Amino acid sequence: MHPATRVSLLFLIAPLVLAAQQPKTRADTAPATRPAVAHDSVRGAVRAIDMHARTLEVTTGIGFAIRVVKLQVPADVPITDKARGQDAPMKLAELKAGDVVRARFGGRPTGFVAYTIERLGKMSTGVEAKQ
Repeated sequence: MHPATRVSLLFLIAPLVLAAQQPKTRADTAPATRPAVAHDSVRGAVRAIDMHARTLEVTTGIGFAIRVVKLQVPADVPITDKARGQDAPMKLAELKAGDVVRARFGGRPTGFVAYTIERLGKMSTGVEAKQ
């Protein structure tokens, strides 16, 4: 075999051999589970709750920048109430529009998924006129 042919075959075969030896990533080997640590959090008021889809919309913002974060809430997500104590779990149905919550969540291809939700309190009823 001619030396130039050997070099050409080496450049064609080497990337295939190296790719076959690469270890599989965690996404290739493990099922899609929630990581132990959330990568983001939001603190704001509950805007809407959809019990059938198990989603929660939280309105948050700083200054004039207001955004709505829609979170999927799996059945095993711990939801707690600060007023009742951290050990007192509650259900998604107990959250109401206007509740102030802090949610830790992560992104998935299907959207944001909540890992923990903590009710901090309720929004005030509004501004009252002073006389």
